[in-house]
Amino acid sequence: MKVRGVELDRERLKEIGDRPLDPLPTLKWKIGAAVFASTSSTVFVFWAAIRWLDVWPSVAGLLAMVVALVFVRLLVRGVTTPLRDMAEAARAMAKGDYGRRVETTSRDEVGELARAFNAMAAELAEVDRMRRDLVANVSHELRTPISALQVVLENLVDGVEPPAPDTLRTMLKQVERLGRLVRQLLDLSKLESGAVPLQRCAFDLMAVLEDAAAEARLHTTDVEVTLEVTPEVAGTGLATDGDPERIHQVVANLLENALRHTPSGRPVVLRARRDEPGSSVVFEVCDEGPGIADDDADRVFERFYRADAARASASGGAGLGLAIARWIVDLHGGSIRAERNTPQGCRMVVGLPAAHRTMERVHH
Repeated sequence: MKVRGVELDRERLKEIGDRPLDPLPTLKWKIGAAVFASTSSTVFVFWAAIRWLDVWPSVAGLLAMVVALVFVRLLVRGVTTPLRDMAEAARAMAKGDYGRRVETTSRDEVGELARAFNAMAAELAEVDRMRRDLVANVSHELRTPISALQVVLENLVDGVEPPAPDTLRTMLKQVERLGRLVRQLLDLSKLESGAVPLQRCAFDLMAVLEDAAAEARLHTTDVEVTLEVTPEVAGTGLATDGDPERIHQVVANLLENALRHTPSGRPVVLRARRDEPGSSVVFEVCDEGPGIADDDADRVFERFYRADAARASASGGAGLGLAIARWIVDLHGGSIRAERNTPQGCRMVVGLPAAHRTMERVHH
């Protein structure tokens, strides 16, 4: 421990020696200190050379200038080193290396710039990772139905099997899967770029929930979809401001996700309520599937992210429905989160701003 402490002390002393101006709070103070030190050293060396060494004034001036330059270089090296590191890191990032970081211990403007540079590098690295994941996931999602279609079509063309209704239905399912993936990618691209204008109006959320639940029942025969509301909500509705079509898309995506992971014979419950302060309306989609682990509760809203238990690729989902739902809810100024359902499963909770006035129940 003692040897390690000595090594740490030596490293600390070396760091202080390399960057003696780090304790100063601003760049102006550092420049002022360097100018003061160089001027003082120049005057002292010039006076000492004439008085004690008895040299010509021109020689004393040249010696003083050399000493001042060396002194300034030693002082400002700690200021310029992060700038040189940032320039080198920027050149590396231009070639695709986003793992470079700049080390700095100063509290001045250069230190703030270095920390902002590191944050930017981290964001660019994350964007690059998401881009690579997007390409890999889209390629995977497209390859599966295309490969299936290719095999079936080759068999039909070669006469290996006749164009039976079951075969055509299988091909139709793969085409529908491709179409659904393309629509989701287009929706997500438009939402991220802000190219989707919201057609805002005051509407009754209950009407949207009822329509979405009715549509979900058409796509399943072994899972019961129920809508539960309090008597107050059933009588007055849930007035909110927003785009009813986009909110319908959110509800439909959540219900589709719940139906995909709910075991046969178990229910999917859609609940609606008004929060206590009355500043928002809340609806929940509850299932009794495998649920979502606490570590995955935030990441399930990322594009193409799948938890092993809750977002299995074999179930047919592309991992875009929840990402689209989050974008739409965020555009409405609401919130969406994943919670544990009791006794098991997942509960998706969505909160939307309530309308400022009560309105009649209207269907969109």
